[in-house]
Amino acid sequence: MRPSYEIKPQFQQAYRPDLPADSLALAMLGAASAVAQVRDGTALPQALANVFTAYEATPQGRGAIQDLAYRSMRGLGRAETLLGLMTTKAPDVPMLVGLIECALVLLDPPPGEQAAYEPFTVVDQAVTAASRHPDLAHAKAMVNAVLRRFLREREELVAAAVKHPLARWNYPQWWIDATKAAYPRDWEAILEAGNRHPPLTLRVNTRKTSLEDYLRRLEEAGLAADRIGPSALRLKQATNVSQIPGFHDGLVSVQDAGAQLAAPLLGLEPGMRVLDACAAPGGKSGHILELADVELTAVDADPQRLARVRDNLGRLGLSGTLVAAEAQTQDWWDGRQYDRILADVPCTASGIVRRHPDIRWLRRKTDTRQLTTLSSEILDNLWQMLRADGKLLFVTCSLWPQESEAQAAAFAARHADAVRLDAPGQLLPSSGAGLDHDGLFYALFEKRVA
Repeated sequence: MRPSYEIKPQFQQAYRPDLPADSLALAMLGAASAVAQVRDGTALPQALANVFTAYEATPQGRGAIQDLAYRSMRGLGRAETLLGLMTTKAPDVPMLVGLIECALVLLDPPPGEQAAYEPFTVVDQAVTAASRHPDLAHAKAMVNAVLRRFLREREELVAAAVKHPLARWNYPQWWIDATKAAYPRDWEAILEAGNRHPPLTLRVNTRKTSLEDYLRRLEEAGLAADRIGPSALRLKQATNVSQIPGFHDGLVSVQDAGAQLAAPLLGLEPGMRVLDACAAPGGKSGHILELADVELTAVDADPQRLARVRDNLGRLGLSGTLVAAEAQTQDWWDGRQYDRILADVPCTASGIVRRHPDIRWLRRKTDTRQLTTLSSEILDNLWQMLRADGKLLFVTCSLWPQESEAQAAAFAARHADAVRLDAPGQLLPSSGAGLDHDGLFYALFEKRVA
């Protein structure tokens, strides 16, 4: 007898097939698993960590899986549209969808970007990957047929696909609409910027070396770099941090040039009590301590992420008081007011999508309202912890005005003693000869003396 309820099939995303550790087939399966997990609501770094553990991936294998997973996030809208054009019904196995889409991303690189593999290699390895996985083996013929059809009809299929905004821009429709509404002149450039590979930008620790001396050290190591900020260097070719001279000795940190504006805006002086709220992973905390001998407290709600702050400060040879707590509460505060507060509040992270391409697929339109409410609670709470004539720097990595300028204006309206000072405001994602930064927002407030 058939059961009166439907049994949901269990798909084996963590299954590790018997494939060579350095094969493209294994990398495609790993990336397909990561894509399926993102679609189920898992952030890409965690999805990749799950895959690496399940696959017992070698360093080379990790690099290949990660590279393909990030490529797939940036091209997912186009791959999804192409798959829809070639099938009457999308496959019901999440990893099968992910595998085909990863293959399509490799077969259809962005304009101006060279294909990473020959087409026949991609098709062969995708079919091999499907044949070795118990959930996908039944569909290996379908994988072969879809990918070969794409190669035969590529020009027509791509022309049809890019008529759809999802395929043209590789963002959900609500994200495209929100960008258009906020930036009617710049929306296309903003969306395109979010699809580019981010640069590897370094912050030179001027406590230990100068920008000029470190540039010479890079040159001696055969690494070329451009200066794009007071302490910011952009490597012309991204490389593993283990290959960056002096990284493990704390001479440099990896940090976007836009994010490097935060610590200098605080106007730090030795001996100040400084609070870095929502501090993880610790880039801004490290920069604060590099600039001045201050008494730093770094707060973050996630103990695991807070551990990264400790690791980063340890590498730099610096220290502060680390507190696992929610910044909208006060039970962790000792009652002593701070001279400076950095409030890098929660947001949709729409301004750093080039670094985190999964964000666009994880976020929902309603997230903006919820995060804005939480951020306003944090700002109001932290304001009570700031001494008179102290300064609070409000930072977001968002592009949406509700989370940035509108939030800053509403904060100023709620607090009569908040005087807004000069700050960059909204930075749109940008790259060029002497410029390269994510999309961030800065508003600086001084607490008026009663």
